[in-house]
Amino acid sequence: MTTKTPLWLPAAEALALMQVRPQTLYASVSRGRVRAKPDAADPRRSLYHRDDVQRIAARTRGRRSSEAVASEAIRWGEPVLASAVSTVSEGRLWYRGQDACLLAEHATLEDVAGLLWESAPPRFALAHAPEPLHGERATPLQAGLLALAARAGTDPPSRGRAAAVLKSEAAEVIGTLADALLGPSPSRTAPLHMRVAAAWRRPRAADVLRRALVLLADHELNASTFAARVTASTGASLAACLLTGLSTLTGPLHGGSAAAVQALVRSATAMGSEAAVREWLAHDRPLTAFGHPLYPQGDARCAALLAGIELPPALAALRATGETLVGEAANVDFALAALAAVHKLPADAPLTLFALARTVGWTAHVLEQQASGQLIRPRARYTGPGVATLNESPLRAQARTASSSRG
Repeated sequence: MTTKTPLWLPAAEALALMQVRPQTLYASVSRGRVRAKPDAADPRRSLYHRDDVQRIAARTRGRRSSEAVASEAIRWGEPVLASAVSTVSEGRLWYRGQDACLLAEHATLEDVAGLLWESAPPRFALAHAPEPLHGERATPLQAGLLALAARAGTDPPSRGRAAAVLKSEAAEVIGTLADALLGPSPSRTAPLHMRVAAAWRRPRAADVLRRALVLLADHELNASTFAARVTASTGASLAACLLTGLSTLTGPLHGGSAAAVQALVRSATAMGSEAAVREWLAHDRPLTAFGHPLYPQGDARCAALLAGIELPPALAALRATGETLVGEAANVDFALAALAAVHKLPADAPLTLFALARTVGWTAHVLEQQASGQLIRPRARYTGPGVATLNESPLRAQARTASSSRG
């Protein structure tokens, strides 16, 4: 009978598997390559995630092919392209070298846009009001996708245009999306968090909304950002790039995961936190509110956002229960669900906040990609039928068959 390796390993076992020095293990943790958590039996010690340790151990067993390296890089692996926009390092999120959590204490999304775009803080306002693109029954998300699609079909390509022109256009495109998601605003100069608070009629939530927008502005090379950069590399319009990013964000494994977290919150409110968490785990549903591969010690954005929210007992209990049963700290998805619940925001508020904030980061990456002038075109590792057979002409195949039959 074989014994399954535990999910969390002590340092000695991790080092034995990885065949590295302790300093290398600690560096892997700080860079987000190996998840770690305190040992419940001795908080002075740490435990290390088995899957991460085994992945790195495999790298030490001889030189790998370039195909294997590239394949691992796409999935939480090594960086796949250079960027100066943002990074996660030592358990913190950094915007061009500045701690995003510290910026969230005072900055607006416009301030962060100025930092990431390397410009003066923009104003997200349309130059002119567009014609309505949807009926009264369209959801904010549908309206946002339609608005960006309309601009994507008419705006000029981004390639070959000056950065200053693209930044000005980006502010207008984001204004287009804001009007679609929130409705037209009577004030064209108010900071975006004030517009959000006014649209949702929650003036007391304005400051924590500001904090959330800052914390969500960018997150390195996540799925939606990478998709936007691929689109940008073709020279497509800014609106097309942001439309690509927004479309990717809606997936249930990305920004759309907020809906699952909100469902968990409702279950916890109805039946109690422990019963709700156990039910989710029993049905093999992932608890997306807990854990993040880039933050082995806990999502710094979650702590920064919850600093502006007083959790009611039910949510505090859910956080404690989830962290105990799952063994991972709450993440920013939990914090967004808590924000929506505490301030009684619309059901789609977490995704709306995500979309509005992340357009700033997508734009920064689009500008960076345009400056590089390179097309992102990875290769596929083919796993289908034999290439020789597929590429062989019918006449050659007949000749080969006839020759073999004579033998």
